[in-house]
Amino acid sequence: MPRFMPPDAPPDASPGATRASASRGPGALPGQILRFGLVGGLGVLVDTAVLYAALWLGAGLYGGRLLSYLAAASGNWALNRIWTFRGASRDRPGRQWLLFLLVNLVGFALNYGTYALLIGQWPPAAAHPVLGVAAGALAGMAGNFLLSRQLVFR
Repeated sequence: MPRFMPPDAPPDASPGATRASASRGPGALPGQILRFGLVGGLGVLVDTAVLYAALWLGAGLYGGRLLSYLAAASGNWALNRIWTFRGASRDRPGRQWLLFLLVNLVGFALNYGTYALLIGQWPPAAAHPVLGVAAGALAGMAGNFLLSRQLVFR
């Protein structure tokens, strides 16, 4: 006998499951982390492309960077909303976007703080700044993911 599946259930879900429950369960976390990282990587590409386009159009290093950051962060918000955290509330997208940008400021602080701490306190990082950049990126991504998951895409 066929089992009843709600219209919003993922194709491989058990009876009674919805997209929201499937995207928040304990098995969902590794997939969300992977998708969040992939979206972030795409965001770096968007950030870079928009920055260079803005520079070519004469926006300058700081104005161009502001435009490129907003483009990348907005794209990341949209992709995370529809893919990474697909079961999250769709209410009040403007508020959600603004909250995402604010959460990313915390991620920036973690990123830069980790970088500065390592550069200042660990001689190998001072000699090879890429170590501080990588550690900072991981700290920032972890903070952004956790805060996005708990505050933005509930």
